[in-house]
Amino acid sequence: MPLHLTKVAFGCASLETLQRKVERWSAGGEMRVPTRMRPKRAAECIGGHLHYIVKHRIVARIEILRFDDRKDGRIDIVCSDRVELVSPMPRRAHQGWRYLEDSDAPSPDGDGSGIGELPARLYGKLASLALV
Repeated sequence: MPLHLTKVAFGCASLETLQRKVERWSAGGEMRVPTRMRPKRAAECIGGHLHYIVKHRIVARIEILRFDDRKDGRIDIVCSDRVELVSPMPRRAHQGWRYLEDSDAPSPDGDGSGIGELPARLYGKLASLALV
């Protein structure tokens, strides 16, 4: 089972904005996501997915193909340019990336709870009250 990563889609107010950014950043079927640190478990992440968080919810994922070193000392997470929608799943915002175990990752089918279907604003209010 592959290991996954989560990352906040910085500057993306919606899923559509994220999809447009991926289209702009992609070249030759790949997209490069720069990061400062190479994951210690990078080998486990290859074949997994980079899950994007928009408005405190994981909403989409892209497949991780490999990790490349850059000349400036940073690392590129090289991903497929194909965005897969997943059933929205609550997740707090964070800086950088975080590991996500396969058992905790959202699936395109959903979990059946309906929490992911709440409007973003309502979900935000409930999350601030620690109700979801």
